Amino acid sequence: MTRGQYLGLSQAISIIVPLTIAIRASNNMLMTTIPLLVRYNFHFSNTLVGILSALVSLMTFVSSGLINSRLRACRRRIAFIASSVIYAVVFPLFWLSSPITVWVLSAVAGFALGFLMPNVMTSASLLPDRRTRERLLNIYTLALSISLILGPAIESLILRYYGLRESFIFFTVFPILALAITPFVRFPEENVGGDAVVSTSVVISNPGFIAAVLNIATYNVVFSFLMAFGGIYARNSFGVSYSMVEILFSLFFVTSFLGRLYLSIRPAERLWPYMASAVSMTVIGVLLIVLTNNPLIYAIALLILGIPHGTTYPLSVVSISRAFKLQHRNAANSLFFSFMMLIGIVTPTITGYVADLIGIRNTFIVLIPPVIIALVLLRKYVRSVDIPRE
Repeated sequence: MTRGQYLGLSQAISIIVPLTIAIRASNNMLMTTIPLLVRYNFHFSNTLVGILSALVSLMTFVSSGLINSRLRACRRRIAFIASSVIYAVVFPLFWLSSPITVWVLSAVAGFALGFLMPNVMTSASLLPDRRTRERLLNIYTLALSISLILGPAIESLILRYYGLRESFIFFTVFPILALAITPFVRFPEENVGGDAVVSTSVVISNPGFIAAVLNIATYNVVFSFLMAFGGIYARNSFGVSYSMVEILFSLFFVTSFLGRLYLSIRPAERLWPYMASAVSMTVIGVLLIVLTNNPLIYAIALLILGIPHGTTYPLSVVSISRAFKLQHRNAANSLFFSFMMLIGIVTPTITGYVADLIGIRNTFIVLIPPVIIALVLLRKYVRSVDIPRE
């Protein structure tokens, strides 16, 4: 790595890492705490819990896929900063939420997040050198994992002394930190000519993009269900406290962190072996939950499931960076994030209803067939990005 590349990487890290931690720690807190709040404080059914989780993803899908992906850099920057303001204002209001206002607050928070996460991802992919760029992308995903360990660990401590509502007040520090950093985020310099514009059809027909979506689908189907109902399952099945629920999530994200740490130290040259291994561990982890009803085994299953969570996302991000030119990556990243949100819409909506019929534990087994189908399709499309061209 040359001195210039090292300086560029260092400058990017100093902005990307704290911003990613601030946004993702607070976002994950919403994903795991809102289901607990509405289930036990507002007495929502599993179906309503699933629909509320889906609403957050739906609004993120709208802002990310339908709006952000079509904006040029200058307007995207304005939307990015404005969304960070909205997010910082809305977040503490969950403390005062009711069974009605929680729907509005969740929708607004989800809409704001649709402008935040894709642009951070794009900013992390702007370095010109491939190896330096992929190293930064892996460090970016590593920062995601760090935030996912810190968030539940901090919330576990908070919930020992305060309730679910009060935890939102404490976590507001993260959206405020994000707001302070967002003006310094770098955006791509787009040409005014046609080369800066890429149609949605071109993006979604790109084999590298399809591979990225299928790869994330092999895990996000399970992850979406786990975030919405994993804590509820632990409380109902094992009688654990809210604080212990967050500790269980921390265990999950520790192995996720280790997976991303490995990829940040040794960036993947070939993608397929890692993708196939991740699916194998996903199936093993789900089967452990289904076939046993023991809190220790559940914790072990979460440790196993954390590994594919740690590897699938960075592999998809690398797949996109290999498949698209720099000026097209915003559209690709926004649409990719939108497909992630689609999974987050469909999965909790369907599985929440199924869980009311057959129980949360039995619903886990329903998740395995779509994961296997996605893996079979992935083998076909990953070839175009499996080995780097440069």
